[in-house]
Amino acid sequence: MTAHTIEVVIEEIKHESPIVKSFKFRATNDLPLPRFSAGSHITTYVQAEHGTIERPYSLTTAPDITDHYQIAIRRSDRSNGGSIYWHDYMEKGDKLYISYPKNHFPLSFRAKHHVFFAAGIGITPFLAMAADLKKKGKSFELHYAAPSKELCAFHNFLTSMHPDETHFYFSKEKRKMTPNLMKNQPIGTHVYFCGSETMMRDYAEAARAYGYPEKSIHFELFTPPDFGPMQAFQVKLNKSNQVLDVPEGESLLETLLEHNIQAPYSCKIGGCGSCQIDVLEGEVDHRDLFLSDTEKKEGNIILTCVSRAKTGYLVLDL
Repeated sequence: MTAHTIEVVIEEIKHESPIVKSFKFRATNDLPLPRFSAGSHITTYVQAEHGTIERPYSLTTAPDITDHYQIAIRRSDRSNGGSIYWHDYMEKGDKLYISYPKNHFPLSFRAKHHVFFAAGIGITPFLAMAADLKKKGKSFELHYAAPSKELCAFHNFLTSMHPDETHFYFSKEKRKMTPNLMKNQPIGTHVYFCGSETMMRDYAEAARAYGYPEKSIHFELFTPPDFGPMQAFQVKLNKSNQVLDVPEGESLLETLLEHNIQAPYSCKIGGCGSCQIDVLEGEVDHRDLFLSDTEKKEGNIILTCVSRAKTGYLVLDL
C-alpha cells in the first residue's frame, strides 16, 4: 500500500453474537502497533476480486495495548459488501493493510462524568473508552440497547469487566433505552451516542433540550447521513478555471480525487470536517452532521465527502 498503512495478519476471529464477529490482528513484522486514544478508529483495506474494500472500524481494545488491535463487525445484508466480505471470506492468517488510528470521537478531558449510549454495533468505541476510564479511575456509565441478551455483542465481557457501570436494555424484554436517562446527571457530565443516524440525532436533540452545552454532546458516525437522491452537478475550481462534472451517486470528494485534485479528507462520512472547502458561488445542499446550523446558513463552506450543490453549480476556492 503506502507509507501511511500497516500490514497486519488476522490472529483470531470470534463470534461475539450470531451476527457480530470480532477480528484480532497483529503487525506482520511483529513490531508494536501505534498507541491510540480511546474512541479511535482505523480504516481497513481488504483486497477482494472486484477491488479494494475500504472501511472504517472502531478499535475495541484498551488504548495501552500495542501487541494487537481488535475490531468488531456486524454482518448486514444491506451493506455494500464490506461486512459480508469480512464475515464470509476473511479467515485467520489472512493479511490486510490498515491505516494508522484516527480519532473523531475522543473522550473529553473536561468531563466530570461520562454517559455512553450505544445501540447495536454502536457499542464498539465504548469498549476502549470504558477500559481507559476504568484504568484512570474516572466516572462513567454505559447504557446499551440490543434486541436480546443473545444478540447483545460483548454482553459477557461487559458483565465481567464493567458490571456496576453497564445497563442493558433488551427490546424483546420490553425494556427500552430512552433519552431521559440524561436528565438529572451531575453538572459537568458529557454524553456520547453511537448507533443509527436516527438514534444519534434524536438523542443529540434531547440533550440540547435538557440543557447540555454543545461541547458536552458527542456522537460517532460510520455511514454517511441519508438525505435523499445524489443528483449530478458541476463545480468550477476558481484557481484553475477547471470545470468538473460530479456524476449522480458520486460524491464531490470522489470526483476531485479522480481528477488528481489534492483535496483534504479523513472520515468520508460528514462527521469530522477535515474535507471542508470554501465556496465562492452557488447554493450548498448540506448533508453533514458536523457544521453548525449557523455555518450552514452562511453557505460559504462545504464538506466535499457528503454535501452537494443545491443549484446545480458551485464555484470552489480550489
